Amino acid sequence: MEAAGLAAGPQRRKSAGRRLADFFHGHRWRQVAALLALPLAWLVVGYLGSLFGMLISAFWSVDPLSGKLIKTLTLDNFNELRSTSVYHTIAFRTIGIAATVTVTDAVIAFPIAFYMAKIASPSGKGALIVAVLMPLWSFYLVKVYAWQTMLATGGVIDWALNPIGLSSPGYGTTSIWLVESYLWLPYMVLPIYAGLERIPDTLLSASEDLGAKPFRTFRRVILPLAFPAVVAGSIFTFSLTLGDYITPSIISPSTQFIGNVVFTQHTNNLPLASAFATVPIVVMVIYLLIARRLGAFEHL
Repeated sequence: MEAAGLAAGPQRRKSAGRRLADFFHGHRWRQVAALLALPLAWLVVGYLGSLFGMLISAFWSVDPLSGKLIKTLTLDNFNELRSTSVYHTIAFRTIGIAATVTVTDAVIAFPIAFYMAKIASPSGKGALIVAVLMPLWSFYLVKVYAWQTMLATGGVIDWALNPIGLSSPGYGTTSIWLVESYLWLPYMVLPIYAGLERIPDTLLSASEDLGAKPFRTFRRVILPLAFPAVVAGSIFTFSLTLGDYITPSIISPSTQFIGNVVFTQHTNNLPLASAFATVPIVVMVIYLLIARRLGAFEHL
């Protein structure tokens, strides 16, 4: 037996990779934690850290003589936003445009998504998905400047509308609504398409067999089941419009939105810009709470 033990020799030492594999083997939570560690670290440090810094700076102030930051907590910036009517106008204009863009995209996107999900052939469905995604392949600024050219006097829109006695809306709030609706439409089409595709065709057939007309089937079957997908798309369109400042700056520089004010004030008055930037955050939180109350997230 002694000879057998000597023949076996010392036990082989495990490599670092083997020990690491043994550490994770059979431990699901360790695997999940290792997988999510890097994304969560980026989220906490890169996103939540910067967001926390912005919220803290909203309570600072600027010395009127030196222009230096005074890092003592104060509510002066929020009081200024509350008492100055021009900030109210800008905030309501921004929220109004965001809501209008969201409704417009939902109305346009729903029939497109329904045709893609329930009517189009497999090859046609693939072509439509590519067509919806294609605007996202081009650079954001290219699309905005293209719209600026089309909206100009004598541009493509004027050329198309002149035969019926109409003209381009020019550069203003209406043009911003048109451009924003175009930019964010794919973000509404794709979630609705995914939601409609999950609805079994048998439900639509059953509704038809029970004598429901198409509009009633849409109102009682399709819309309730697709409502979470519509809300998901609206979160994209609403939030992206709330925070956009490039499109208003290019399409209508004289029209102020929250993003424009924050962009112009962040070098001169960072605390005021940070305080104003909290308005879209509060609006989105309220919007999400209302959507949750309506049951929009129950079937996501």
